[in-house]
Amino acid sequence: MAQPVTILGQPSYRIASGRAEAFVTVKGGQVAPVTFNLGGREVRPFHVAPWAEEGPTGEPPIIDVLRGDFFCMPFGANEAPFGSERHPIHGETANEAWELVSIDRNWIRMRLETKIRPGEVLKELTLGDHAVYSRHTLSGMSGPMSFGHHAMLRFESEGRLSTSPIAFGQVYPYEFESPAKGGYSSLKQGAYFSSLSSVPSATGGVADLTRYPAREGFEDLVMVLSERETDLAWTAVVFQDEGYLWVSLKDPRVLPATVLWHSNGGRHYAPWSGRHRRVLGIEEVCSYFHTGLAESAAENEVSRAGYRTYHDLDPDRPLEVGTIMAVAEVPDGFERVLAVRRSEGGALLTGAGGIQIELPLDMGFLSG
Repeated sequence: MAQPVTILGQPSYRIASGRAEAFVTVKGGQVAPVTFNLGGREVRPFHVAPWAEEGPTGEPPIIDVLRGDFFCMPFGANEAPFGSERHPIHGETANEAWELVSIDRNWIRMRLETKIRPGEVLKELTLGDHAVYSRHTLSGMSGPMSFGHHAMLRFESEGRLSTSPIAFGQVYPYEFESPAKGGYSSLKQGAYFSSLSSVPSATGGVADLTRYPAREGFEDLVMVLSERETDLAWTAVVFQDEGYLWVSLKDPRVLPATVLWHSNGGRHYAPWSGRHRRVLGIEEVCSYFHTGLAESAAENEVSRAGYRTYHDLDPDRPLEVGTIMAVAEVPDGFERVLAVRRSEGGALLTGAGGIQIELPLDMGFLSG
């Protein structure tokens, strides 16, 4: 059986395709670094925390490891108990050690036996030349559960963010950061919006969330709800200066919302210490923001609008949660993704001026 190697401070398993390489941590099952070879040059879209090799932070394991993408169950802070269940931040799946089931050249299977809500989560990752295919199968559990992915991108240059059509969006309705504790936010608490290009600011006016990095010195959190009349939703970032794009694809019937975490130096307490900058969390979820299971399972503003903030798990019917995170080269003038649709070859992405890119992806993966 393969043995993990230590990468950026964490024992991790390596998988590789002909043009890509990825590492998966034992603790928390976090995926990064991931390197893609695009046109003879290497791109590494995922973020790794600046304290990765500094040793324990004194925070939960998720913070020690913090990198790339990882699966959260339940999603969120989980400060309030759910019945007799007391879950850690983003759940056992993001904090505990995963057991290796099997591994081959470009794929890995790992499992986690959950204790707080007894059951099992099977992690299956396949690395293609252009994409990470990620599936988590939840089995043996019953009752309400929130969950989601927690991808984080590092912005070396300006990126243009876009999403599939949204029904509405909202700024986090509670205090996200406390100045008394050394944390600062810039958006208007609880504000609703219909476009990411026009989000109310705390000081008046609006902020354009389609361009990042921005609002240096602040941490902000918003959530957008995908339109329901579709089986494909997406979030994309175009790095025009670097000549590539990153896109996340999902089934909104399973993951109806996207939480966007703008982390640009607004946390001055340890281990963040003002140095966690130019990071954008693109978190595909079924949850009520990042509040936790208790708040997601209760009636809330999003559920009252007719959207799921949890799934009722059935021990006799395993639930599959799948995402595809892909990259592609972009020509000059592509600017941002305007549309994504299935095509015979995979996914067809349309940019400014009608420029199209076809990504060779297995779109059937999202259907289980």
